[in-house]
Amino acid sequence: MATIKDIAQKAGVSPATVSRVLNYDASLSVADDTKKKIFEAAEELSYRKRPTKRYSNKKIAVVHWYTEKEELNDLYYLSIRLGIEKRCKELDMNANIYFFDNIHEIPADDIEGIIAVGKFSDKQVKELTKINPAVVFVDYSPDEDKYDAVVIDFTKATQKIVDYFMATGHQQIGFIGGREFLKGQTVPLEDLREKAFQSYMKEKGLYDERFVYIGSFSVEDGYHLMKQAIADLGDQLPTAFFTSSDVVAIGSLRALHEAKIAIPDRVSIIGLNDMSVSKYVYPSLSTIKVYTEIMGETAVDTLLERLEGRSIAKKVFISTKLVIRKSVRS
Repeated sequence: MATIKDIAQKAGVSPATVSRVLNYDASLSVADDTKKKIFEAAEELSYRKRPTKRYSNKKIAVVHWYTEKEELNDLYYLSIRLGIEKRCKELDMNANIYFFDNIHEIPADDIEGIIAVGKFSDKQVKELTKINPAVVFVDYSPDEDKYDAVVIDFTKATQKIVDYFMATGHQQIGFIGGREFLKGQTVPLEDLREKAFQSYMKEKGLYDERFVYIGSFSVEDGYHLMKQAIADLGDQLPTAFFTSSDVVAIGSLRALHEAKIAIPDRVSIIGLNDMSVSKYVYPSLSTIKVYTEIMGETAVDTLLERLEGRSIAKKVFISTKLVIRKSVRS
């Protein structure tokens, strides 16, 4: 495992700055460029190299549904992008990175395919396929009969978390989640984690809508939603929370610390993603590991299959793993 010192050396900053950035220290004033260097260094130091053949003549576009600034607030997508870039580097391919606010800059005549990371509206899907029909979607499947996609099974991941909480004696289990919006739209997308939590908890006879708080996928909303739960519920605060992403979990941990609520003795927390910073927070975060680097690598390999002649659409599910650290009782 990479250390704080390793990350600091690679990013060219002090270990203290790395520690504060990885813990989302709200009192730290640091430029986005510095944050980006630190997050990317933390991700890159966790990757493995593997020998492979070369595709030096291939040029592809990688389109991210976030802006570059938004990406820093949700490292899930940043780590997928870095997985794509890493695989392309291994294959000696040229991957040009675009964010959806500069999609018009993609040179349609100079690329052989597109990897689209994130959520896209029907209109945006048409825009992408008009630039180039060979598109692989990552973390989204707009039409599995038409388009290649690389996704994870959020329903199964959610059930793993609930099962662990139940096996360790928890009956009151809360949920702090987020919802996402397609660009230019005001109606949120359905979140599969929230849907799966509600359905599975009802199946187990444990669902209590008072314990569910929904905002956005950010440290700030994780913090404010947990503060709201503490204020609303008092002594009836659940003994465990599933937070739908690690960044939400980090904010929730901060709110619990401020309220002097013991973790995990009083409240256990499990996140989802296992982004590189999760092992550095206090207490270290239990989480569902999403193999984001494998998602990125698989997207590149899936696109190459398409370019080499496969005509049938393919939807690939990447497995997840429950990682137990110090934020839960065992």
